[in-house]
Amino acid sequence: MSTHHQPRSAFAAVVNELEEAAIAILLGLMTLVTFVNVVLRYVFNTAFIWGLEVTLVLFAWLVIFGVSYAFKVTAHLGVDAILNVVSSPVRRILVLISIVACIAYGFLLLKGSWDYWAPFAGLDATTGRWFPTGFANSRDQSWYETEQIPIPFAKAWLEATFNFGEEYEKLPRFIPYSILPFGCALILFRIIQAGLRVLRGEQGSLIVSHEAEDAVDEVASMNKGD
Repeated sequence: MSTHHQPRSAFAAVVNELEEAAIAILLGLMTLVTFVNVVLRYVFNTAFIWGLEVTLVLFAWLVIFGVSYAFKVTAHLGVDAILNVVSSPVRRILVLISIVACIAYGFLLLKGSWDYWAPFAGLDATTGRWFPTGFANSRDQSWYETEQIPIPFAKAWLEATFNFGEEYEKLPRFIPYSILPFGCALILFRIIQAGLRVLRGEQGSLIVSHEAEDAVDEVASMNKGD
């Protein structure tokens, strides 16, 4: 069954709190924005024009946070048909191979997400196809804006810092897109954490336990007792 793992360092504890607080806040904001928009539309015949776009952004952030959180609680689905038919030493080797593959994939996700996001923030993307070899001048895309989302605060600072003093009419895209490198870094961190737990023998693999099967067995045993 999936379990919560206690953080072993102050940094891990901070990440833990940040992740869980962010998920709760995102869910709350999505519910609030959607509820208010429904009330405005059906009661007052109006609505926040930016409501749908904000909800989509919040949902995207929630999904990416959810991916890293699922690694923490061992909630990702996986196929363990081969693992169940091999011996324990072979199973451990296969699990370690899967961890290395996931770390490599997480690193590639982080590189790709940075390279996509950086131009929107006026920063440079990395060079190198697989491994970063440096930074190269990227086409500045910091003037790109969202479709409808207004800027809630720090408008003058954003314009002076990222848009050469030019006016932003809507929220610049690099702000909602910032979840890409941040979220992928968090995913990579969680994969490494899970890999260390496997090495220490605290969990068997990166995938979810047979929680559904256990529940079925539990119900079956209860019915037999009746």
